[in-house]
Amino acid sequence: MIIPAIDLLNNVVVRLTQGRYHTPSYYDIDASQLARRYATEGAKMLHLVDLSGAKDAQARSTSGLLALTKSTDLAWQVGGGIRSADDIQQLLDHGVSRVVVGSMAIRHPELVVEWLMRFGADKIVLALDVRPTQDGRWLLPVDGWTTETNRELKECLAFYACVGVRHILCTDISRDGTAKGPNVELYRQLCHQYPDIRWQASGGVGSLEHIAQIAATGVAHLIVGKALLDGIFSFKEACICWQNASSPV
Repeated sequence: MIIPAIDLLNNVVVRLTQGRYHTPSYYDIDASQLARRYATEGAKMLHLVDLSGAKDAQARSTSGLLALTKSTDLAWQVGGGIRSADDIQQLLDHGVSRVVVGSMAIRHPELVVEWLMRFGADKIVLALDVRPTQDGRWLLPVDGWTTETNRELKECLAFYACVGVRHILCTDISRDGTAKGPNVELYRQLCHQYPDIRWQASGGVGSLEHIAQIAATGVAHLIVGKALLDGIFSFKEACICWQNASSPV
């Protein structure tokens, strides 16, 4: 399924390139208007990220996020600055379908396991976003990709695969916002190694051909932001391409 993304920085619709906060691309459209547009075009779910909260949890605009999720009847998955069970509970209590947990999944995995057990694996999406190294490793930065860590994707996956995680969003940060193509081989490997996880791909999509390539890897969902905002293709075109590429021959 194609899931349109709405990224907010200080409550304004933006897109970042490779996570660089100092050079955002601003879009002259109200977030609720954008959400309603995607709903009209046939979207079933929207991916909403509070970038201010992702960088600094104290800057989260919870009231703004919740107001936005009420602007349509669509399902929402929401992330950015989630640091506690209370944060998750508040979003779920207000009708959010899934909560995206990133930095905490890397810094405090034992606590996140407790959340998975408390709220259910279908309610939490782990955001394990990766930055490639020259020696072939995939490292996991935190705080909206602004703080580097030594944690590796492979060790994190080995841990969470044993505790029943169901949804993982993985973004190759080096591709994000570039429209130069997604990391197809990464998603192919992830789907092969962990077929029971419902993978969400994100980053680098800039053409319908890119969508077809990702659909063929076996991921469950593809999150698309910049290409839709820039009008490279429509949501309907993206969905048709996804369905055609995902359908068995």
